[in-house]
Amino acid sequence: MTDSSFDESERRSSFRLDMEKELVDIMWKDENGQENSKKIICLDFARGGLKLDCDIALPVETAVTVLFKSASAHNQKLYGKVLRCIKQDTGWFEIALVLDKNA
Repeated sequence: MTDSSFDESERRSSFRLDMEKELVDIMWKDENGQENSKKIICLDFARGGLKLDCDIALPVETAVTVLFKSASAHNQKLYGKVLRCIKQDTGWFEIALVLDKNA
């Protein structure tokens, strides 16, 4: 078994949480350096990343901050990059984010 196939099998067996279409806020800079934010749906959360449902495409490698809001005063921020952006039959985009382990 090669290292890459081990990583793939480890990723597939890692903990996943169905987010039941929870709304999250995302922030990113576009190609012109303009800051953008949007409230979108989080479909899936796993150890290494998130799967999001969005009405606009985000380019691969775009740095994204995800803000989870809770009932308390504390919010959870995660940092990642767009790994994939796939247009769905609905016209929306399934966006896969890989989390930044250093942030």
